[in-house]
Amino acid sequence: MENPLGSFDQFPRAALAVTPTPLEAMPNLSKKLGGPQLHVKRDDLTGLAFGGNKARQLEFYMGDAIAKKADVILITGAVQSNFVRTAAAAAAKIGLACHVQLEERVPDVDATHRMSGNVLLDKLLGAHLYSYPDGEDEAGADRHIGEIAEDLRASGKTPYIIPLSPGHPPLGALGYVVAAQEILDQLNASGQVIDEIVVASGSTSTHAGLLFGLRALGSSIPVIGVCVRRTSAQQAPRVRARCTEISALLGTPDYVGADDVVVTDVALAPGYGQLNAMTIEAMQLAARTEGLILDPVYTGKVMAGLIDRVRSHSYRADANVLFIHTGGQPALFAYEALLSKALDAE
Repeated sequence: MENPLGSFDQFPRAALAVTPTPLEAMPNLSKKLGGPQLHVKRDDLTGLAFGGNKARQLEFYMGDAIAKKADVILITGAVQSNFVRTAAAAAAKIGLACHVQLEERVPDVDATHRMSGNVLLDKLLGAHLYSYPDGEDEAGADRHIGEIAEDLRASGKTPYIIPLSPGHPPLGALGYVVAAQEILDQLNASGQVIDEIVVASGSTSTHAGLLFGLRALGSSIPVIGVCVRRTSAQQAPRVRARCTEISALLGTPDYVGADDVVVTDVALAPGYGQLNAMTIEAMQLAARTEGLILDPVYTGKVMAGLIDRVRSHSYRADANVLFIHTGGQPALFAYEALLSKALDAE
């Protein structure tokens, strides 16, 4: 039978991620919550500089950069961006320079937030750092990173920009189209049935890539995207648009219907990168039942969204739910003051 996704040979790819990542049960957390059986896809174990989901996406961006003979990578993201940190690591591994722009997306942060966690790793990895003052100005951030690229080009460099905003070929999303096949292969090999997948929905590449891959491969497993940056009303059309972009890039039908895109912003407030009680509880429960370390920006909020669905009786008692652990643990240390205050108050 012909693969409905066609061949990925047309897309250059750099080997960066350690895959397949494990798919594990979480029996203690399942028992603690008294709901369905919970499982975790350990994409925090992809290996590159503390791992995480971005290693899968960067395989395609870095492959494209190499094919275009780039000698410097540029990327923009939040101060504690996991994507920025992993891009800096990928560039170092391949032998390219890396220039990163850190956007001010989180208000009222302390010195630890600006110096620890991913920022410390960016510096250790040799990245050249720039700052952009407005974390909600995508067009402006893109324009500024483009100006940096022009300056580098004028000095004789060959820059390659990894785009984060919509409107660009979604090469990174292909990493999770491939991951969809990996998950289905693991489920088929083990005989495990999964009734729902819960994943972070931010830039949309992970969420849309996974959803598109599953539907293209004939799987109807529902995918719930937990919003980590925008409201559900803002995020749903972005996911849908990204799926359309993926189909155009692959030259296939758009396998994702409007009803397939399901998002929740129950754990978002007060906003991107800002802690709330739900997220702190989710991080505590995962750590104390499964030894699973989550981060405050992405996976903590995704687990909070999953726990909310369990407690609101969204699942049958015999259901099986898969949580995608996208990594991001280095950001944990940037939130030391807030987390210590909450933990010490127990």
